[in-house]
Amino acid sequence: MNGFLNKIKDFVKKNTVMFVALCAAAVTSVIVPPDRQYIGYFDFKTLTCLFCVLAVVCALKNVNFFYVLAEKIVECFKNARMSVLALVYITFIGSMLIANDMALLTFLPLGYFVLSASKKRRYMAFTFIMQNIAANLGGMLTPFGNPQNLYLYTKFNIPVGEFMLIMAPPFCLSITLITVCCFIFVKNEPMRFEEEKLTLQPKRTALYLLLFALAIAIVFRGIPYWIGLIVIPAVLLFADRKALAMVDYPLLLTFVFFFIFAGNMARIEAVRAFFSTLLEHSTLLFSVISCQFISNVPSAILLSQFTDNYPDLLVGVNIGGIGTLIASLASLITFREYTKHHPHHAVYYVGYFSAFNFAFLIILLVFMFALKGLGLR
Repeated sequence: MNGFLNKIKDFVKKNTVMFVALCAAAVTSVIVPPDRQYIGYFDFKTLTCLFCVLAVVCALKNVNFFYVLAEKIVECFKNARMSVLALVYITFIGSMLIANDMALLTFLPLGYFVLSASKKRRYMAFTFIMQNIAANLGGMLTPFGNPQNLYLYTKFNIPVGEFMLIMAPPFCLSITLITVCCFIFVKNEPMRFEEEKLTLQPKRTALYLLLFALAIAIVFRGIPYWIGLIVIPAVLLFADRKALAMVDYPLLLTFVFFFIFAGNMARIEAVRAFFSTLLEHSTLLFSVISCQFISNVPSAILLSQFTDNYPDLLVGVNIGGIGTLIASLASLITFREYTKHHPHHAVYYVGYFSAFNFAFLIILLVFMFALKGLGLR
């Protein structure tokens, strides 16, 4: 009996965020009883993409793809500072192309392999945090880089050129801040692999990369998401069943519970009235504050009902994605990935994460208010 209880206790510790999300969903479900509108809370495309990418990444891990790629990065850059910077830049660029959460699912494992295989684990927390910030801020430049971007881009029918012009100033500052941090906090020390070199299995690797390309095509809406939900599990069922078992299902449930929480919050009249009043004072400031409590995607959906000032709302829900751990659901991916490898360092990570995120947030917010004060936007 004690053994069973200890297993439950360990499971709860490893999935604390999921249980917090479950509690939040349960509490708001009492206020807003389940009905037909609940089905509209869920972004099935996002959940499908998460599952597909998680499954394919697990398959690629099983053929040592990330290990070999990590080895190539270390061989190319040869020192810790440039290797970490390369990992962060890859995530930054990836978020512009395949969305922030997909970029993290793809490149966090790469960061882990680079640092663990080269005996530089002391940079793990910093690298993960910078990759997380890079994913959230890098995705701000394109309409499909972050989920809230796609929503606001569609709702307000924003021209692509105007969209990128609005987001260019915070985007450029973000690149600068990330680069400066990597140069300050990572030493220019040599890196090399201690383990024996591994080789890829060409056929299986090619198959899994094709599956990954399919998942990315779904992100770009080139292929209906239900096709990936059928094809990828079917292929892996025969090619690598272990990969399907390795999928982080608690992470998927975390997103499900947060969708319920956010959907219910948007239907509570007192909450809606509260945000309507706040937006009259400053759309930029209060959209940032809103993200810290109910995340950036729900904030974009909720606040867009009460303002036509989409430039400030767009900037607010993007830079507001950094800050607290729930300011962006993508940050939960980073937290889960880090605590999976360092289960006893969760408190340390949250403190370190908060220090960097709020520093970035304050600088970006002051910068945007300064531009507004100067009449430059």
